[in-house]
Amino acid sequence: MQTNQPDDNVLVVLTDKLNGLSPSLSERCIFKVHNHLREANEKVYEPELVSIGPYHRGKDKLQMMEEHKLCYLRLVLQRKNENLAKYVSAMRSLEEEARKCYAEPVELGSDQFVEMLILDSCFVVELMRKYEMGNLIEENDNVFNMDWMISNLQRDLMLFENQLPFVVIRKMFGLIEEKMNNRHFLIYLALRFFRGLLVKSVAPQALGESDSSIKHLLELVHEGVLPLHLRQRSNVEAAEMKEFLYMPCASKLAEAGVKFEKLAEGNLFDITFKNGVMSIPPLRIENRTESVFRNLIAFEQYSDDNCYKIVTEYASFMDRLIDTPKDVEILSTRGIVHNWLGDDEVISNMFNKMVLSTVSSKHFIYDDVCNQVNIYCNRRMNRWMAKLKRDYLNSPCLLGLSSL
Repeated sequence: MQTNQPDDNVLVVLTDKLNGLSPSLSERCIFKVHNHLREANEKVYEPELVSIGPYHRGKDKLQMMEEHKLCYLRLVLQRKNENLAKYVSAMRSLEEEARKCYAEPVELGSDQFVEMLILDSCFVVELMRKYEMGNLIEENDNVFNMDWMISNLQRDLMLFENQLPFVVIRKMFGLIEEKMNNRHFLIYLALRFFRGLLVKSVAPQALGESDSSIKHLLELVHEGVLPLHLRQRSNVEAAEMKEFLYMPCASKLAEAGVKFEKLAEGNLFDITFKNGVMSIPPLRIENRTESVFRNLIAFEQYSDDNCYKIVTEYASFMDRLIDTPKDVEILSTRGIVHNWLGDDEVISNMFNKMVLSTVSSKHFIYDDVCNQVNIYCNRRMNRWMAKLKRDYLNSPCLLGLSSL
């Protein structure tokens, strides 16, 4: 048997690998979607127009936007009358920190990686600035001359795999927007850009100090969609795992006397049940909806236990509520589901498959709603049985028959 000598090849290889490990795995915040999530619907995780970051860089179908990135950078330099060297130097200083954010190996040399940071972050910052400040849009800017491009770019910038470290975006924003360089204005621009994709108007200050720990744009959107009462808590409440609570679908609940009501105000996830009425905020379902949901769910699945899995749990609740196209129809007639896809079966299938292979928080936030619904339905059933006994089993005719 060979001994482990200093020149042993296994010793050398393993030593190199150990020395090459990142000091902390917690620095990794941008992942590729695992196969068990991806296989349900791969295309919702793939960019349609633009590559941001290294994972989808170089794909043929995304090359059109590379020229737009260069144009945006040139316009910034011309507008500010600045030298490119300032931007290269700033991004080189972030290269090591940015590389550590990617969980998968990045096969780009130093120069290529820094070039990517410059072009991608400049494009993202300028896109958000132009979206909010229309006077910055040039007449020949095709990105804003075609509405469908903005719609697709909003979708692409919310993809789990299509992210830049937020520290890079913050640095580029500081270089471009020197007069308004504060964290609240950047957060404001980002939330405004994604408004309509589950995000409602959220004041940057409402995020509190949590915005200082934002890792990327998708996490920022996740913070923005959290209900206020959850956002104000520092950690997920410790709780024991509860058993899965069954809840009948919408059509069964309607048969049991439950009424559905559109909740005009409030956060999308603020679902309540009181006195036989389930109040649900409206949800518009269009071409981007499944992609937005699935990528937010992917983010939650890769986050630690202190992250509220609000989107996963909302999708799980809707999966219980929607079993067939008939359930979608009931919610649509109540103004709760706005079906822009036109096919109720597509929506029922979407929710039935969305939370496969996912894990919810230890404390399912809709536990109380499900429990109240089940109590209400059981009471209704008990009242029906009592009425049945009173009206039929005690009738003179039945009593006479029983004596024969």
